[in-house]
Amino acid sequence: MKILIAADMEGISGVTHWDQVTPGHVEYERFRRIMTADVNAAIRGVFEAGADEVSVTDGHWNDRNILIEELDPRARLNSGGPLSMVQGVDFDVSGAMFVGYHARMGAPNAVLDHTWSDERVANVWLNGQVIGEIGLNAAVCGHFDVPVILISGDQTACAEAVETLGAVEVAVVKQATGRMTAECLPLAAAHQKIQDAAARAVKRLRLGQAPQPFRAEAPITLAIEFMQSEMADRALLLPGARRPEGKRIEITAEDMPAAYQAFRAAVVLAKG
Repeated sequence: MKILIAADMEGISGVTHWDQVTPGHVEYERFRRIMTADVNAAIRGVFEAGADEVSVTDGHWNDRNILIEELDPRARLNSGGPLSMVQGVDFDVSGAMFVGYHARMGAPNAVLDHTWSDERVANVWLNGQVIGEIGLNAAVCGHFDVPVILISGDQTACAEAVETLGAVEVAVVKQATGRMTAECLPLAAAHQKIQDAAARAVKRLRLGQAPQPFRAEAPITLAIEFMQSEMADRALLLPGARRPEGKRIEITAEDMPAAYQAFRAAVVLAKG
């Protein structure tokens, strides 16, 4: 059994501010180590429950955040690739875990809520359903018949995952009280929660009790509402994009990986 651990940074233990997750800031180096430790906690739980192999995908910023020299040596690390935040999900993976994830843009009481880019993206819809990065990445996993079985982050991100994906295992490592405020667990306690939840998730998967993969029916219609109208202007340079109204564009794709690639391209174009 192979498990993919897809890691982001805003939902990592102790994170409450952009300074802590932004390369170049003095706080970033400290939180790279904490991110690696959160991932290691999940790895311990996965192997404790009897999995055979773990692949880790670094999905924050430039995909170069996890410290490989401090990563559990039983795991392999993906840094970058065509499937971005879930790179490697197409290589015989049985289940995926989202470690350090955050809630979608606009969610109340959610640390650093955003969807892909807090400067450009206001909302995303997948076949008419509002989603954040949790749903977007889970749908890519679902295309490859891989269920998401765990999420760690604040209470709002975990609740979003359960609402979107079903009864995934959750590890709430902080209680958000605003966008940049939270009551954070001590790291030892947070890591134990992640390890225990990861072990439960793998055990449920082995018993056939994990949630079903999150699948989007093809053809895929992906809509993006941008923060500014000129961002939509630029995103329309993407072949096949259309603009039903205002700051919103829509893209139709034959499957979820194609929709994912189109989404990423549109967000890049919107930056100008």
